[in-house]
Amino acid sequence: MSLRPLARGAWRRATSRRSNLIVPLATTTTTTTTITRRCLNTVPKCPEPTCDCADTPSMPWGQKIDKNANLNGLIAAYAQQVLICTGKDDWASRIEEDNSGDNLAADLKELVGRGGMFSDPYHNISIVNGSFPSAISKRPDLQTTSVYLLPSFKYIPFLPRVSFDSVQALVKGYLLPKKLHPMNDGLSPIHKDRLSRKETYQSLLYGVRDVEDVLVLICGHGERDRRCGIYGPILQEEFERQLPQSGFDVLQGPAIDESVSAPRLSGTTSEVETPRTARVGQISHIGGHKYAGNVIIYLPPTLQNSAGNPHPLAGHGIWYGRIDPKHVEGVIKETIINGNVIADHFRGGITQDGEILRL
Repeated sequence: MSLRPLARGAWRRATSRRSNLIVPLATTTTTTTTITRRCLNTVPKCPEPTCDCADTPSMPWGQKIDKNANLNGLIAAYAQQVLICTGKDDWASRIEEDNSGDNLAADLKELVGRGGMFSDPYHNISIVNGSFPSAISKRPDLQTTSVYLLPSFKYIPFLPRVSFDSVQALVKGYLLPKKLHPMNDGLSPIHKDRLSRKETYQSLLYGVRDVEDVLVLICGHGERDRRCGIYGPILQEEFERQLPQSGFDVLQGPAIDESVSAPRLSGTTSEVETPRTARVGQISHIGGHKYAGNVIIYLPPTLQNSAGNPHPLAGHGIWYGRIDPKHVEGVIKETIINGNVIADHFRGGITQDGEILRL
């Protein structure tokens, strides 16, 4: 007998007792996660550029950018974001249909998507494709895919694509919650056990490491919306050009290449001391086409400021909308360097513990 209908019934009864109103408190609980209005260091607007930058691109007829909406809070709540390294910068409109459905996004959505075996409406998993290439294994005969897990800041370089067991190990060992949401208290013990993380599965995945690079992710999903497809490559080029000027080594190529002796491929700057590092890539749909360019910046927990002190936004993901090329210099200066949130562009944020942030 399938247990899934029982679980969905319990969730429906629990959800029906809830209100979607936002109460005027510092912390608001939604059906998926906790939304926190936290005191972040902010600046009202992005500073004017001091250098030459690319022009603001023209949009297709009938597809304007919404320049007036308040962006604060326009972020879908999620507990974890899985960034799949595909080595491509565009995908089918529905990423699970890419390559005729033979892809990791489809496998993951089968497990944690709506109606999946491990689906939990109070622990949303965001699945996106990214343009970063996968790691290169010392076993070229074994087809693998790399993924980033954010904001837990984990990198899984070698996820075998020949066995569904590895996908289940990823879900059970890293994506499921350590502690279930209280709204799941009405589930049976077997359901609670199935939806809870089992860290023993982590040992089945080889080479997992912490993420220490700043990740700049730009929606460039042209097959989903032309506005994002236009903004994506322009903003990627602008970030890659300007980050080295601020002391960040922009890394290219796979994060791990076991076919060579060097631990990582060289970046774009050379310093006597190990420089701070960043990777810039395009990602698939994250919502809000009309707010393009949409950018997520993940700042690793180990990030320090120029004085060697902990970065104010270390361990955070910051979502921005309406980013034009002229804003890139200011975003780097205010957010990546100084740790300030630019209020005019802020859609929301997430902490390493999965709290969704609003101003």
